[in-house]
Amino acid sequence: MLYRLDSDGVISIAGSLFLSVHPHTQQQQQQQQQQQQQSFSEMVKGGGILVCILIIGLDIAAGILGLEAEVEQNKERHMRLWIFECKEPSPEAFKLGFGAAVFLALAHVIANLLGGCYNCICTQDELQKASPNRQLTIACLVFTWIILAIGLSLLVIGTLANRKSRGSCGISHHHFLSIGGIVCFVHGLFSVAYYVSATAT
Repeated sequence: MLYRLDSDGVISIAGSLFLSVHPHTQQQQQQQQQQQQQSFSEMVKGGGILVCILIIGLDIAAGILGLEAEVEQNKERHMRLWIFECKEPSPEAFKLGFGAAVFLALAHVIANLLGGCYNCICTQDELQKASPNRQLTIACLVFTWIILAIGLSLLVIGTLANRKSRGSCGISHHHFLSIGGIVCFVHGLFSVAYYVSATAT
């Protein structure tokens, strides 16, 4: 029957060949798809680690600059009475404080843009019905914005106190830069937690 040349014989031979080759082709395609998915997952994982390192690095840099700005500010002459003080501004403290504020804002922007949680703002009912991971994402997002507002305000106030070219008297801004620098470290922790939970599948 395999050697008959009529139309039935040709169809049966072709069908047998197709059935013998097709399962092997499907296996190859499945293996290729699995390899592609594996490589893509590794790339995404590697990219996520780099983003986390970038965010925490910027926040650490901002914190160090804030603490250094406080040190430079304390080197200048000043006289303090209760909550008021007269002091000479520090150009170095101004530069360091400005750099700390920029790094803090940049870390926050990167975490929010790459986190991808654009639809996290929802109603209270949706929040209660959301998965634990989504609730964690929203909580971290809210905390990052609150911490940013506190840290950036402290850094800006401390920095602006050193922008004038001559001495001035007013309300004491003592420790504003150092506290703002410490807040930057806290911001880094919550920003990384937000990014990880927002990108988790």
